[in-house]
Amino acid sequence: MTGGTGAGLDARVVVRRGGFVLDLPLTAGPGEVVALLGPNGAGKSTALRALAGLVRTSGGHLRLDGADLRPLPPERRGIGMVFQDYLLFPHLSALENVAFGPRCRGVRRREARRAAAEWLERVGLAGYASARPRELSGGQAQRVALARALAVRPGLLLLDEPLAALDAHTRMEIRAALRRHLAGFEGAAVLVTHDPLDAMVLADRIVVVEDGRPVQEGEPAEVARRPRTDYVARLVGLNLYRGRAEGGRVVLGDGSHTLDTVDSLDGEVFLAFAPSAVALYRTRPDGSPRNLWRARVGAIERHGDRVRVRLTGESITALADVTAAAVAELQLSEGSPIWAAVKATETHVYPA
Repeated sequence: MTGGTGAGLDARVVVRRGGFVLDLPLTAGPGEVVALLGPNGAGKSTALRALAGLVRTSGGHLRLDGADLRPLPPERRGIGMVFQDYLLFPHLSALENVAFGPRCRGVRRREARRAAAEWLERVGLAGYASARPRELSGGQAQRVALARALAVRPGLLLLDEPLAALDAHTRMEIRAALRRHLAGFEGAAVLVTHDPLDAMVLADRIVVVEDGRPVQEGEPAEVARRPRTDYVARLVGLNLYRGRAEGGRVVLGDGSHTLDTVDSLDGEVFLAFAPSAVALYRTRPDGSPRNLWRARVGAIERHGDRVRVRLTGESITALADVTAAAVAELQLSEGSPIWAAVKATETHVYPA
């Protein structure tokens, strides 16, 4: 089974472990990269290991290019996998690590080593063929692991937090390289991550998983622009509320507060706005902006070159991004009262 020869991945992964149930429909077409994004414990890595045959499924179906994977052992599933800690064989050289998969599939030693050398060259490590894993940096080990996974020409490539073990600088470099290699991969690929940037940069489609269930799915830009859970909203840096739209107004939650918007919808909706859209005032501002409420400062922390202020209140809890100068000017401290406002033009409303 080789990459790009069929219909890709068509699965419903069902795994039961104690009180936890994973039930995840999942598809990935040839040449498509799908990211599973979600908090720790959501079931992302369990899904990946079930696809690989390392975790027993409790139901559902697993088909790759039309073939049923469930009866097959891991080594016969036509799958390549890159683990978070890479799991390179410490006693083998980089070349021998990459040649291992083809050798297990019956390829002659000389041909397997030739193919491995080609893959090391593709990932920019031609000069490290004789190096053992302990002699490689984190980024180099990641590239060897990727080459090893691709050397078997898999129909499905699985990547479990492949950048998590890298420092920030190396992560940026390897992310760019990984994107190039995934763009040239003809099979289906599934990436597990809790880092939204990895998902946004590497994936064609994102599936958000929470508590063993898919809660949102779409192209990266759509998921970022229209979050549907608090978890996703936090990841992409938006304030998110659910309410009922009545023309250009949205009644939030229990009806205790209403926000004006320029979007004219009716029915159940989500309303979102960026922390940078929130203006803070020490006293009630003149002109009384339409979307105005009283709050208290719950927390203050540095956020890049800005300061993020968490606002708590009876009706609306929100995040606001302000400058360090504004913190001093407004005399912000935990527990201090504040007025907050958001222009109607800064809100974004979409159907729930």
